[in-house]
Amino acid sequence: MASHIVGYPRMGPKRELKFALESFWDGKSTAEDLQKVSADLRSAIWKQMSEAGTKYIPSNTFAHYDQVLDTTAMLGAVPPRYGYTGGEIGLDVYFSMARGNASVPAMEMTKWFDTNYHYIVPELGPEVNFSYASHKAVNEYKEAKALGVETVPVLVGPVSYLLLSKAAKGVEKSFDLLSLLPKVLAVYKEVITELKAAGATWIQLDEPVLVMDLEAHKLEAFTAAYAELESTLSGLNVLVETYFADIPAEAYKNLTSLKGVTAYGFDLVRGTKTLDLVKSSFPAGKYLFAGVVDGRNIWANDFAASLSTLQELEGVVGKDKLVVSTSCSLLHTAVDLVNETKLDDEIKSWLAFAAQKVVEVNALAKALAGHKDEALFSANAAALASRRSSPRVTNEGVQKAAAALKGSDHRRATNVSARLDAQQKKLNLPILPTTTIGSFPQTVELRRVRREYKAKKVSEEDYVKAMKEEIKKVVDLQEELDIDVLVHGEPERNDMVEYFGEQLSGFAFTANGWVQSYGSRCVKPPVIYGDVSRPKAMTVFWSAMAQSMTSRPMKGMLTGPVTILNWSFVRNDQPRHETCYQIALAIKDEVEDLEKGGIGVIQIDEAALREGLPLRKSEHAFYLDWAVHSFRITNCGVQDSTQIHTHMCYSHFNDIIHSIIDMDADVITIENSRSDEKLLSVFREGVKYGAGIGPGVYDIHSPRIPSTEEIAERVNKMLAVLEQNILWVNPDCGLKTRKYTEVKPALKNMVDAAKLIRSQLASAK
Repeated sequence: MASHIVGYPRMGPKRELKFALESFWDGKSTAEDLQKVSADLRSAIWKQMSEAGTKYIPSNTFAHYDQVLDTTAMLGAVPPRYGYTGGEIGLDVYFSMARGNASVPAMEMTKWFDTNYHYIVPELGPEVNFSYASHKAVNEYKEAKALGVETVPVLVGPVSYLLLSKAAKGVEKSFDLLSLLPKVLAVYKEVITELKAAGATWIQLDEPVLVMDLEAHKLEAFTAAYAELESTLSGLNVLVETYFADIPAEAYKNLTSLKGVTAYGFDLVRGTKTLDLVKSSFPAGKYLFAGVVDGRNIWANDFAASLSTLQELEGVVGKDKLVVSTSCSLLHTAVDLVNETKLDDEIKSWLAFAAQKVVEVNALAKALAGHKDEALFSANAAALASRRSSPRVTNEGVQKAAAALKGSDHRRATNVSARLDAQQKKLNLPILPTTTIGSFPQTVELRRVRREYKAKKVSEEDYVKAMKEEIKKVVDLQEELDIDVLVHGEPERNDMVEYFGEQLSGFAFTANGWVQSYGSRCVKPPVIYGDVSRPKAMTVFWSAMAQSMTSRPMKGMLTGPVTILNWSFVRNDQPRHETCYQIALAIKDEVEDLEKGGIGVIQIDEAALREGLPLRKSEHAFYLDWAVHSFRITNCGVQDSTQIHTHMCYSHFNDIIHSIIDMDADVITIENSRSDEKLLSVFREGVKYGAGIGPGVYDIHSPRIPSTEEIAERVNKMLAVLEQNILWVNPDCGLKTRKYTEVKPALKNMVDAAKLIRSQLASAK
């Protein structure tokens, strides 16, 4: 019985790639240094999978930024502003597309389906001159082969690539991206031909958009594309991989009738209904790659249940045509439990990171072939039983409080218009008030102090002193820049979710459970293993300290329940919405304590609310109902004069704008600049928004510093569709990842732009 891994984490067990990328970007190392680190990591990954007995090992899943950008490079689809003139695309052009440079902005970045991973959105139009411009897929296949490892080269499928793209600026909105399919397929043919010549016998084409609700013409594009590729694919075994949800019946029918395709990969963890489709009709003689090991979460597989499912499938597709696989790429999990020193043995026994999931896949494949590792299966059963019966998982008081939420929609007592009037009397803000999103740059010294405090090398007194000095520096800078509503800069926080999870019950934390979010940015999601509550105040001390340093309003900074949920590894033994309601009650306690502590502006970030939207439209209403309700629970008890902000970033918001309005926040700050101001189109189309809103005026994920004139131009575009009395001026997101040499001039220009527009509006009266 064969085994397969869809994809594997790239960062390395100790984030080796992150540090190599940042060293290269800072000019401290060469391209050769970066490529050496990358090659060493790839070699270790292939060796690990090979030694575990994996038959179908992926290659070309290792990206320096993301796999969609790799595909853009492969196709030579570089927007003209980057000055690409042909030939093999180098790292300079590649990273300019991802991060921008001193003279041109980066391409748009958005979430990869409903994950916290991101991709760079291709910008396409009829003028794009596609050419085979990156030989990475072939080079990595040859690299593995030279190491004695036969791999399955992985490409983002041609139809998914186009459907994940957008029309470039200046291209008609009505332009059909699928009209580019013949040009794109010409390059795919070159790549596939070269892979065959190099000796590849299998190829994996990821077509995850097949799990979405696709119109008939989009499904027909798959039929046309694979018919066109059929002769080129001849002689290869072709796996089309889908993941993240059930595949709709029409898409399943389309997929299983594609020309030239040998095998189909399905997510059977999040796509349980797909099982019924497979059982009712699976094409004879084809391979089924059964994704029974969860690639999105870190809980140990239920071997007995998975084996039962596999045995049932074996009767449908045949013993020699069933391959045990992960549900999706393991990119979305942490790397290896071996590196964990913080987790206690009980919780550790409940978990499986990427390295352990490779073992699980192969153990299931061997068991299916009649070579069951009895000791391993017994240990698995014991760990699952331990988790089910552990007293640390259940808190009766929390469950009762969450159950009592039913029957109320938890709205504030008065409407947003009346609240904004009460808040303005208290805050006395100018029109176009300026603010930032929360975090300020985290210096090497700041990180050192925080790290040493955690390691008990620095006393609490010295730690508080260091944080106080940092907060004072940030407050003074904002006052110097004349920002209207201040933040304390969050020097005490390494991560906006981890910080809160460490202070809530029901959470566990890893030492090295890093997961890539984008580029070199890694996050360390908490593990929610039990019922959630707040034992004591979490942020009041720091916020009150910061407010005492200034007469200007100081925002209390919290992470919202939906974002904490979506950016954690969530328990899988109860519905997600039940866990979310528990977190909402904990944050509600904190909001009310901040208000009592004299904080009049409180920001509850819901950066990940859109990210958690299910991929199928039929499931949207239920998710949005409980997600928006969870947010309202957090602040339903505050006074009218307390201003509640929320923040959202790097997703497509237009389709959920009415749910965003239903959150009933007083002010929302929202990503806008990097996505070509798509958000503003909602208001141009007539959606009325009465609360405060701050569409981001510049992209903080690029080192580029926008000019006052550029920001002013953006603000004027906003004023064309939004009332001046509700518009705020702010960056797209927090400033943690930037340097002060970038932040100071950018914020100065932002404030100057706001003042310029204020004076113009005053003159026009």
